[in-house]
Amino acid sequence: MIRLSIKILGGIVLFIISIVTGYCLLKYYQSEKLYSLLGPSPTIMTQENFTFRDLNKNGSLDVYEDSRESVDKRVEDLLSQMTIEDKAGQMFITMIGMGRNGNHLDVPPIHKDILDDPLFEVGIFFSLETNAEMIVKRKMSHFNILHAYTPEAIARFNNNLQRKAERTRLGIPVTIATDPRHGAREDETGVGGIFTPSFSRWPTSLGLAATRDTTLVREFGEIAREEYKSCGIRLALHPMADLATEPRWARINGTFGEDAELSAAMTYAYIKGFQGDTLSNNSVITMVKHFSGGGPQKDGEDAHFPYGKEQVYPGNNFNYHLIPFTKGALPANTGQIMPYYGIPVGQTKEDVAFGFNKEIITELLRDSLKFDGVVCTDWNIINPMPLAEIAGGERAWGVEDLTPVQRMKKAILAGVDQIGGESSTEQIINLVEKGDIQESRIDQSVRRILRDKFTIGLFDNPFVDVNKISEKLSKPDEIKKGEIAQVKSTILLKNKNKVLPLKKNMKLYLSGFRYQNQFLKYAEVVSNPKDADYIIVRMDTPYDIREGTMVEAFFHQGRLYYNEEELAELKILSKTKKIVSIVNLERSAVLTQLDKLSEALLADFGTQDHLIADILFGKEKPGGKLPIELPRSQEAANKQMEDVPYDSENPLYNFGHGLEY
Repeated sequence: MIRLSIKILGGIVLFIISIVTGYCLLKYYQSEKLYSLLGPSPTIMTQENFTFRDLNKNGSLDVYEDSRESVDKRVEDLLSQMTIEDKAGQMFITMIGMGRNGNHLDVPPIHKDILDDPLFEVGIFFSLETNAEMIVKRKMSHFNILHAYTPEAIARFNNNLQRKAERTRLGIPVTIATDPRHGAREDETGVGGIFTPSFSRWPTSLGLAATRDTTLVREFGEIAREEYKSCGIRLALHPMADLATEPRWARINGTFGEDAELSAAMTYAYIKGFQGDTLSNNSVITMVKHFSGGGPQKDGEDAHFPYGKEQVYPGNNFNYHLIPFTKGALPANTGQIMPYYGIPVGQTKEDVAFGFNKEIITELLRDSLKFDGVVCTDWNIINPMPLAEIAGGERAWGVEDLTPVQRMKKAILAGVDQIGGESSTEQIINLVEKGDIQESRIDQSVRRILRDKFTIGLFDNPFVDVNKISEKLSKPDEIKKGEIAQVKSTILLKNKNKVLPLKKNMKLYLSGFRYQNQFLKYAEVVSNPKDADYIIVRMDTPYDIREGTMVEAFFHQGRLYYNEEELAELKILSKTKKIVSIVNLERSAVLTQLDKLSEALLADFGTQDHLIADILFGKEKPGGKLPIELPRSQEAANKQMEDVPYDSENPLYNFGHGLEY
């Protein structure tokens, strides 16, 4: 019986292995077949003492291959050689899978670390088309990378993509984009950012706002720009110029707070750091989010989800949310802008989401505010997503009754240039071929998109030197700048009886720290709280766990207060010794109970453990000021108007609060 069971089990295992092997071989064959359709790599040619890349392989110098010509002339020459299929490919940007060592991800990922996060690793592959399908079949050249791999791996991936792209008929180079990658927290992932080894480490955008230091923010942008460029990233899907006027919103962490003037100043400095004073081949383009302000979410629910599709303005404060754009992003000449998912309820004649709203995109952003850069939709507003039960369906708020093709038409006629998170190039091709959209309208968008590629120099040299990355990363002065920002962003909210800074050689009981050894230079760390002089507790901002799609797991939504279970241990500890608490502030948390239990209270935005130790013992001094107010209760937060700043009744700590020692 046992032998029979072993045989059956062995047969099942062999069957599964054969199925997986067969599938991998099939995907490999399909990809190689597509790659075989590509032409040769461009020849490096010289004509009249000028060296150029023969991108279209015609043996002569075309205007678009000539870096001496103006960007506008190069764009027009290339546009004249493009088919509607080529043009449609430029109008999409989506996630792309990459191998762990920077190779193409055309077969399912199989490596020893896949079990660390199998849902993400495998989910990425099965929810996206392969590299070959997007580059060769769909003629796409804009990709958003999600993996937290090393800069060297990202650089190799960039070069691998560029080698394939240069073999397409016209040799249009790839633009690689990313969400933020400079957070200090090693466990950072998802909607807030992607921790990347070897990059300098900085506080979140909310933390940068807490520093009130625009010079430091511009320096961050300049440092991050060079780190991005070293591995081939040329488009930053940030910053967020949204205002945190709704304290329950899950994305406050990525904003510069609730004050419009502060946000405008920070947004301006951030963009100048990444792009420079003008866009050039030294720039990383910024895609500022989310026009015309994605903060006033009804009941604080996020617009990624059906229950959060409405943005509301009970305080009639729509124009207040424009200020970070009119005084920040636009004067800084941001290259690109992204509208959010939500419906600006009652603000336009048609209650449809920003990406479908002609009054917002064309009449306000284009005509009134004179923006002529690329407008890219947020991700997946047109078509149902693969693996919808994991990632969620399409986010076509206000136009749910339209077919995907009708949504595509409406978005393009509303004024958007590029569709985010999708690859349905056939929809644009069919709309043009049927006469539903004029090709001249498509040309408007493709001009803007190509203009950016030419301006940042991708047509002239899209490759990076993997061997020189180590020279450009982990520079001591840049690491130090990030640490200065972390310290300067950390806020001292409470310091009863001036308990801080602590005296050296104390006994400490630590809770919530990843690297407790960082305190040994100042104190003895004990395992029993009864033996301690002080208890130091580090906590995250409270939230509710939503049991929905995989995407919801990345959003810290719901309640702002700590529940009894979360406070139980702390209450017991508080009866033993005095407590110093540090909260990683993601939203306008209700810290009232924690405040009562703590002798001293600090808020941080990703400050590393060794810097927290330096601050607690006075080697460094906290310098931050709150960029948001902290409500006294959940009820007070619930009563606030979603579009109005600092309107909580009797807040625990006001906007701008921050002590010193």
